[in-house]
Amino acid sequence: MPKDFNRSRRVAEQMQRELALLIQREIKDPRIGMVTVSSVDVSRDLSVAKVYVTLLDEDQDIKLTLDVLQKASGFLRHELGRSSSMRSLPQIRFYYDESISRGAKLSSLINEAIASDEKKHQDDD
Repeated sequence: MPKDFNRSRRVAEQMQRELALLIQREIKDPRIGMVTVSSVDVSRDLSVAKVYVTLLDEDQDIKLTLDVLQKASGFLRHELGRSSSMRSLPQIRFYYDESISRGAKLSSLINEAIASDEKKHQDDD
């Protein structure tokens, strides 16, 4: 059982590296913009890969970007097959990774709270 996990993790890491390069270099669709592959989760049977992406441009339409990437998944899978020695590659499904935007919001809230506390202490003195 651990061997399956190690293999799926290795496949996921390789797919993450390859997909990041392919999306950046090969997909010429201007609707995609700046996309980063944050992680890839591959199922234990290697049939499905969940690719989590983040967008560097906050004004970019998330749903449109995911639709474009999903439509390009066949091309991306084909290109992965050219550079991989696996017999069959997992189906690729794209998801938006909210962790970075959520982290930025939490960070700004913390900074606001610190600034508010400092201002309150200065007013008390």
